[in-house]
Amino acid sequence: MADVAQRVLMNEFKALSKETWTNIELLNDNVFEWSVALIVLNPDSLYYGGYFKAKMTFPRNYPHSPPDFKFVRPLYHPNIYPDGRLCISILHPPGDDEMSGELAAERWSPVQRAETVLLSILSLLDDAETSSPANVDAGVMLRNAPEAYRDMVKKDTEASKQDIPVGFVMPTSESAWKRKEDEGDFEMSWEDSDVESFGGSESDFDEEMDSDLEDEEDEDEEDK
Repeated sequence: MADVAQRVLMNEFKALSKETWTNIELLNDNVFEWSVALIVLNPDSLYYGGYFKAKMTFPRNYPHSPPDFKFVRPLYHPNIYPDGRLCISILHPPGDDEMSGELAAERWSPVQRAETVLLSILSLLDDAETSSPANVDAGVMLRNAPEAYRDMVKKDTEASKQDIPVGFVMPTSESAWKRKEDEGDFEMSWEDSDVESFGGSESDFDEEMDSDLEDEEDEDEEDK
């Protein structure tokens, strides 16, 4: 199972390494541990220009179980705990959860990938869920004092720039557009941001992942 996870993760890592909206590297050459930076390229976002560094850890049975994600520099956000951990459905184990009311479709499933997790987190930054916040104070401030909340976001965004590696050239919305034009993609829209808008791809490795998972299931049947 670990061999399947390793192959899937290496494919995902190679694909994400080409994207402008994230900067990733392996920690200690371990494909199960990534240093990840989320780079907000939507100029309409309060977080635009930020370099939000995090650590992503994958289980040995990936993609059957979700990865862990934790911001290195915690953000003041309703859905981010003070220690940098996230409260987001896609990182919760597969299946319905009667306690929280979350449906299986909202939670992790083996068809998800690191890319979909990162894009979900980017979306969450500007679209916070305040009904059951991980950071209650941030949730209250967002509802009752939005201007003060925006000031906190600006401070976090500026602070995040301290983590930009020496020599790393930060992409901008303009350079991302230029890259898309060079690749022949003229339909990108920040307003209708989805996987393609951030420069990602929904199906690059779906076929290969399905093949790996089928091979694993065949091996399990043989063991029986």
